[in-house]
Amino acid sequence: MVSHASIFAHRGLSGHYPENTMAAFQAAMDSGADGIELDVQMTKDGQLVIIHDERIDRTTDGNGYVKDFTYEELNELDAGGWFASSFTGESLPTLENVFQWLVKESNRLTLNIELKNDIIHYEGMEEKVLNLIDDYQLEDRIILSSFNAQSLKKVRELHPTISIGYLIAGIRTDALAVAEDIGADAIHCQEDFALSNYGKKALEAGFPLRVYTVNRYEAKADLVAAGVEVIMTDYPEQFK
Repeated sequence: MVSHASIFAHRGLSGHYPENTMAAFQAAMDSGADGIELDVQMTKDGQLVIIHDERIDRTTDGNGYVKDFTYEELNELDAGGWFASSFTGESLPTLENVFQWLVKESNRLTLNIELKNDIIHYEGMEEKVLNLIDDYQLEDRIILSSFNAQSLKKVRELHPTISIGYLIAGIRTDALAVAEDIGADAIHCQEDFALSNYGKKALEAGFPLRVYTVNRYEAKADLVAAGVEVIMTDYPEQFK
């Protein structure tokens, strides 16, 4: 049983910076976080862009679906001003932008990439992400996760060894069975699952639990005692 959980910054240091921006990622590294969780979608021209929502309305000054814009169009948008005026001018990074930053000598972070393909089907996303990971030789520092079990199954078929986290919400009674079926090697879950008998059974079956999004510091002790591997939070500096 672990006596320590790694701390991942959820969408970067998103408690204090606009989520899923390079500013938030750099701040997460500066905070001492062990890793970063971020979200990938695909543009109209097949670029891998970092943004959580399928629509751009909430976190940029644009409107519409990510899939309906080229990356060049998205790159013109302001992805920081919605959070605070001091971040006006932050742009939406590509996954390659993040990888270029990740391979710098000072950077040791683990990266959890959530494939945001459970609502919109992005054709070929799995191949594109895996090819980019291969180009930058980052396999040992990447975890791929998704709510889309079939997408993760495809990832496993394409890549026998990359780390895969099956992402669930709430207490999914079939989580362990699905994770085993698709070739995942961890379950990404909320606190209630991690502290349930189902979470305990998953751990006993050899599936690490990585828990999102934990913003109450008081929850840390119970999660560590339960044996979770990773706690994802908007406030990593508080958990470190």
